[in-house]
Amino acid sequence: MGFEWFALIAAFLWAVSSIISVTPARHLGSFAYSRWRMGCTAGILTTMALLTNGWGSVSYTHITPMALSGLIGIFIGDTALFACLNRMGPRQAGLLFSCHAVFSAILGYFLFSETMNSMELMGSALVFSGVATAIFFGRKQAKPSANRFEEIRGKVWIGVALGITAALCQALGGIIAKPVMQTTIDPIAASAIRMITAFIAHSLFWLTGARLAKSINPITLPIFGITALNGFLAMAVGMTLILFALQTGNVGMVALLSSTTPIMVLPLLWLYTKQRPNRYAWLGALLAVTGTGILVS
Repeated sequence: MGFEWFALIAAFLWAVSSIISVTPARHLGSFAYSRWRMGCTAGILTTMALLTNGWGSVSYTHITPMALSGLIGIFIGDTALFACLNRMGPRQAGLLFSCHAVFSAILGYFLFSETMNSMELMGSALVFSGVATAIFFGRKQAKPSANRFEEIRGKVWIGVALGITAALCQALGGIIAKPVMQTTIDPIAASAIRMITAFIAHSLFWLTGARLAKSINPITLPIFGITALNGFLAMAVGMTLILFALQTGNVGMVALLSSTTPIMVLPLLWLYTKQRPNRYAWLGALLAVTGTGILVS
């Protein structure tokens, strides 16, 4: 199976996980939900790496960059993503997150002196136009009884800032991980290092007693079950597939294919809520993915 399928499967798993994340993320809060999620995922990946002897492929030179990738891409990026999801719902949060393909190209330009031609600039403009269309016009003509998955809580610009932060951190985390993934390191063990780092960071933040780190509501068995399932699908499997993809695919193409999550979210929301997304939502998603296609073509 080629890296294209790994990235597309990861995008689908992220779409599913974004739908099932709404209830536990709003029940626990962004930081508490991410902490429980990272704890479950770190345990799963550590066990998998032990069973497959993946830890034997890890050297000391791999630990620091993968830990930094986890700190930026998962601890900061993942938490920002769920804070955005709490405010804007899975569709609009997914659209904002799809900007990570654009940021991957921009970071590649500044870090690796990669040039950006007029077509790539046009692709970037299309992505941001698509995001703006979906966010600012995607709720027009909605029914008064719009479902909670489309509900915007608080100020829109805060949700947008959180989504952009998540996308930027995801792009930076992938660029940091890319050189390591071109070595002989096992992707499962590499993913475990990222998750363990993120969980340690979350735990240290929780130990400070900060109000943000505390759960809004006590965790229950059903909420824990959904959180563990989400961690397995999106992080243990999804993020590991992205690392597999980075072994043979370039960062831009992997980012493009994984940015199809917003397209996959639309029919899932339609099936789940029985409410068809309006034309602005479809147009915004189409523009965003078309733009990233131009960007890496």
